[in-house]
Amino acid sequence: MYAKLILRSARRSARDYLIYIVTMTICVTLFYAFLSVSSRFYKPDIGVEYHFTILSDGMKVAICTVTLLLLFLIRFVNRYMLRSRQKEFALEAVLGMEQRTIARLFFAETLLMGGISVLLGIGLGAVCSQFITALLLTSYGQTYHPVWTLFPDTAAWTVGFFLLSFLAVGLFNTRTIRRTRIISMLSAGRENEAPLQKGHWMQEVTALYLLLAAVMTVQGGRMLVLGGDSRFALPVQVMFWANILAPAGLLVWGAVWAVKLRRRGFPVLVLGLTAGAFLCILSAASVLVLQRRYLLVFGAGGINQALIFLLADLLFLLCGVIWLASTLLVWQKEHSPACRYQGTNLFFFGQMISKLRTTSKTMTLVSVTLVLAILLFAAAPVLAGWANGYLEARAVWDIQLYSRYNDVRDTSDLPRGNYDAVTRFLTREGIAAAADCTFSLYLPRQEDFYNRAKYDFPVAALSLSDYNALRSMLGLAPVTLGKGEFTTQWKAIASERDREAFLTEHSTVTTDAGVLTLADQGYHADPMGETFYNSYTDVVYIFPDEVCARLLPVMRCRYIMTARPLPYETARALEQVFSDCYPEQAPGGAEYAIRLRTLQVNSTRASNFVLQAAMLYGAVVLIVICLTVLSLQQLLDAGQYRHRFSVLRKLGVEEQEIRRLVVRQLGFWFGLPVGAAVLAGTALAGCFVLVVQAEINAYIGFGALAVQLGMTAVILAVLLGCYFASTWVLFQRAIEA
Repeated sequence: MYAKLILRSARRSARDYLIYIVTMTICVTLFYAFLSVSSRFYKPDIGVEYHFTILSDGMKVAICTVTLLLLFLIRFVNRYMLRSRQKEFALEAVLGMEQRTIARLFFAETLLMGGISVLLGIGLGAVCSQFITALLLTSYGQTYHPVWTLFPDTAAWTVGFFLLSFLAVGLFNTRTIRRTRIISMLSAGRENEAPLQKGHWMQEVTALYLLLAAVMTVQGGRMLVLGGDSRFALPVQVMFWANILAPAGLLVWGAVWAVKLRRRGFPVLVLGLTAGAFLCILSAASVLVLQRRYLLVFGAGGINQALIFLLADLLFLLCGVIWLASTLLVWQKEHSPACRYQGTNLFFFGQMISKLRTTSKTMTLVSVTLVLAILLFAAAPVLAGWANGYLEARAVWDIQLYSRYNDVRDTSDLPRGNYDAVTRFLTREGIAAAADCTFSLYLPRQEDFYNRAKYDFPVAALSLSDYNALRSMLGLAPVTLGKGEFTTQWKAIASERDREAFLTEHSTVTTDAGVLTLADQGYHADPMGETFYNSYTDVVYIFPDEVCARLLPVMRCRYIMTARPLPYETARALEQVFSDCYPEQAPGGAEYAIRLRTLQVNSTRASNFVLQAAMLYGAVVLIVICLTVLSLQQLLDAGQYRHRFSVLRKLGVEEQEIRRLVVRQLGFWFGLPVGAAVLAGTALAGCFVLVVQAEINAYIGFGALAVQLGMTAVILAVLLGCYFASTWVLFQRAIEA
């Protein structure tokens, strides 16, 4: 009998569970799709040089950590379902059913709907997992071919996680129903949403923002004193003064309001500060734009400070706009009679003003959270592409063998060998070398050998023939030097400013073989790996062979390009053989190390993919949480709106106009926080792109970035459309006569 009651109640309440089913289905879909790549049955063809266990283990930790956010969402949705069924529970109790039984039936009903959501979510997750697979194979440089597979272990993880979540929330709901009095259930339908205490959160935010404005004014003046110069171009001069005057204007407006305009109310202060925050945003953004264009010297601290101020200004702008929304609606209602009495506008104004006055804080938090989600979407491809691009500059050689002399105290203990143990291993494993170069790095002066001050190590030198041999291995043109000339090779991460300053200071170099002069082509920046340089240096001298023959060799290196990629297990075995033959710290103090492209690429790409997947997953989860909160805030009061809309019908308003009014109300409710968040998030993402535009050009490309950001917009639009449509259906049903 109870089973029939559960099924009949579930069928009757199916539309009431629409938001519940939509939210849970999306959650299950995301969980299954992202976790599917960690399945032990998941065997993508990414090449023998990659070991998939590192990635799958990282994905389990990252996805399960982010998924903890879903517990809040499941609890929130269940609270809505519990409140919407209070009156029904009261009637069942009045008819004689025990509250314990009512609680169990409700628990079974929600568990049934949750089971339906899990089944739908796993099916959709199998489809969405193809997008995750495509993203994975693209990050590993492989071609994607769709393979539709259901992974039993991932399905078991999904069912287990959500079953435990439903059980935990269900037990809490059961306890709540059993302890709620029947009279409270009966009156729940006539109660409004528990009103927020009339707090002073906006007053507190405003006080903090004015304090920050004082800091921004001081820092702007400090930036002008330390970095300003009358010879700068006019835009730079305007930028310096704007970062002083814009925040100072906020302080002046606060003082004027306190002295003369206080009687007009606190909204006047917030309105002025909101407008001033927009000017502060422009001034802070100008630092990021002009710093690159005019090569201004602010340092990382100055750029980070500008970004922090920009973020604070945007957050206050969001708070101000949403908090002022109800005030602006009241102003429009009172000062525009033509608009107020047109159609159903008077009813619309009353609906939105009464709701905004009690939920502006929640709306602001939703908007800020959406901004965070948009930033995660924008930053994920940039950071992952940047890291993968930089990997290509680090992992240039298949095998890198090198030594360091940092702890060597006697020149007789410096390494001289050719790493023959590696040669024997490659021969035994049948691994052919396409190119092989063993070389030494020298000190320009032997007395530099005893210079061990951190960050002040001498720049090492390489012979021209060895340098050209390495360039030939990479397919680069050879370099020529005249008699008595030298050139330099730089790390990819070295800035142009540092390079120019070094070459200006070292246009000549004194060596044990005489003085050398910088060649016309004074530097080369082709990637050569990171083991190519002395400790704490970003540059290597390139000297003629006859000069290096008279210098002290201090480091012994060997770079190998194999005919085919090293398999992962072979690379691990080679690393172990090298460690056994060449200890990290030799008796004489020499340090030996090995870097294998297979291991570098494997660990870096796995970490990058886990980071990107976790950021995308977290962004989608945050968006789902925000849209669910917006939807349920309207649906929680939809029952109370039935009487109001019935009055409209009695006044002769047609059903078509009522539907249009509902669309306007929901459009405003969703559009205000989402629209504000999109504008603020787009501004922040644009500033982030400006800061790292050089890295985007070098490692990603704006075309690829535009495609990924376009996909972000599509995801946001699809989720917004799903929740808007679901909310409209349930709201329309709740106000039906």
